[in-house]
Amino acid sequence: MYFLTTAPDVVIISNMNAELMLSEYHIISEDAFVEIVIWRLTTPIAGCRHLFKYRLAFIVNEQCVFRYDNETGKGDHKHIGKNELPYIFTTPQALLDNFWKDVDNWRY
Repeated sequence: MYFLTTAPDVVIISNMNAELMLSEYHIISEDAFVEIVIWRLTTPIAGCRHLFKYRLAFIVNEQCVFRYDNETGKGDHKHIGKNELPYIFTTPQALLDNFWKDVDNWRY
């Protein structure tokens, strides 16, 4: 069974001009998985200065352990459990590197 990693109201608006760059699902263990989705936009979303919309989530036992995203109006941030912290976005590659580093640190 698969679960959404974001609330139903946190989505790309269907008329937003976006190109899907990356959409991956990785099974980490019997009870853990990673979902990564990154879009390239033609204009920044409210709260961001870059041209990317993203969500990267690490789920364990059907609970979101942490998630990086940039909801419209909130800008770049990450959720760790119930806490929301600012995230400084530089590049998509740095985003992926930071996310996977957090996954590795949590697992080991």
